[in-house]
Amino acid sequence: MAHNHDHSPSHFKGKDALGHVIEAQAQGLVAAAEMHGTEPAGYLSAASDAARDTAIFLPLVCLLLSYLQVSAPLMLTLLSILAGSLMLWKIGRGAWLGWFRLERLHRILEQERWEIEHHRQQERDELRVLYAAKGFEGKLLEDVLDVLMADNPRLLKVMVEEELGLSLAASEHPLKQGLGAGIGVLVTATVCLALFALWPFYGIFLGALVMISGSAIYIAYLTRNEAIPAVIWNIGLSLLAYGWVYFLLSWLQLALGNV
Repeated sequence: MAHNHDHSPSHFKGKDALGHVIEAQAQGLVAAAEMHGTEPAGYLSAASDAARDTAIFLPLVCLLLSYLQVSAPLMLTLLSILAGSLMLWKIGRGAWLGWFRLERLHRILEQERWEIEHHRQQERDELRVLYAAKGFEGKLLEDVLDVLMADNPRLLKVMVEEELGLSLAASEHPLKQGLGAGIGVLVTATVCLALFALWPFYGIFLGALVMISGSAIYIAYLTRNEAIPAVIWNIGLSLLAYGWVYFLLSWLQLALGNV
């Protein structure tokens, strides 16, 4: 492995090619995980997160409105208005986060393109480290490097995906992520409010627990994780949130009644 070249301090920052590759891959993993990670797809994670947030938010508001003795029809109207507002927020936030991630990806591409144009030997050294680690050696390794170095667009793609660990094909349009979040809110709000209309007060909690469980199972399936622990954790945390508000409101009502 060649390290006898005059590496520019502005590129390797005092590290050899191996050290630079390790640092770059760590930075790439952080960038890839900035929104929801590389798996599952961003819009699916956005939908799942929005569904869980909605399933927590609406029952908590329902508890507060119940404490204020709001009638069931008015409560349903207020919850519907708040669900619409939450959906708009989630769509906008999801789209902005998607755009933020794309901007960062574009900056990384421009930086890597500049390095390819101005530090070709250093880029070759980095490629040598990467492909030597894959088992290439000797003349075959040098032939692979020659082929990659001869095509700048392909070299850019290889450096971004191999060195930084980013997948260009996995980048999603920001509106797709925003739409996924909006659908998560819409579906959850529809289920919760429909059950509330059929079974005032308690129906919304049933709908919320169903959506939280379903969301946890779906994401666990996509990520090949265990579904039962995911459901238990999500349900447990949601019940903790509900119980916190319920008992504090009950305590407040009792305290005010004794004044």
